Amino acid sequence: MSPKVLVLRAPGVNCDEETAYAFAQAGATPLRLHVQELLAHPARLGGFQILCLPGGFSYGDDIASGRVLGNQLRLKLTDALEEFRAAGKLVLGICNGFQVLMKTGLLDVDDAGGPQATLTWNDHGRYEARWVRVSTAPSACVFLRGMEQFELPIAHAEGKIMFRDAAAQDQILGAGRGVLKYVNERGEVATQFPANPNGSIAALAGLCDSTGRIFGLMPHPERFISPQQHPSWTRGPERKEGAGLQVFRNAVEYFA
Repeated sequence: MSPKVLVLRAPGVNCDEETAYAFAQAGATPLRLHVQELLAHPARLGGFQILCLPGGFSYGDDIASGRVLGNQLRLKLTDALEEFRAAGKLVLGICNGFQVLMKTGLLDVDDAGGPQATLTWNDHGRYEARWVRVSTAPSACVFLRGMEQFELPIAHAEGKIMFRDAAAQDQILGAGRGVLKYVNERGEVATQFPANPNGSIAALAGLCDSTGRIFGLMPHPERFISPQQHPSWTRGPERKEGAGLQVFRNAVEYFA
């Protein structure tokens, strides 16, 4: 049986349909569910194997990107989310969903001193929407299995990953949790704009938890599941599928 995916909707989220479609193309059975429905019936979460927080602008990002939805999940669904994680299930946060994950505690970026990492404004202070090149690091991340270097689109204003201090950075990166990085056309870690679109520390484009089952990334894999979605699809090398589809297929195959 195909794994069931809960694609969580909230006011301002605008990538839930594309994300559900990507999971369906990978062989999963997705359901788009509004956060108010989940808040009213937390036990529904137990009926799914994958939780996905898609991109968009949840609650208009009025306080900070992802903070309102992140607080809702952290304060009102703690038990359900902890049970979900303890059961060995998967959580994926894409762009705004990654920002939400950062604020739920699910990514294990908090300690007794508070958050060890956060996502903040791009260095140039502007919204950035274009394609980037990323590369994976050896890790236990379920979603990136078999993936090395590929292109994905980005669309964010607050995508810079930064750490509370050097000790927090060493702890998280030393544990192999900096699993996705921006690289330039030569495949080198991108320390400068534009290959690094936001100034993210260590060129980080995504983080996972210590188990590899909870993953957040700023690029949008759901926007590159078909070769025709790439801006140079008529001129570049022939592709059978978009690189982003493998992210969703990896999640499905985890439960095979």
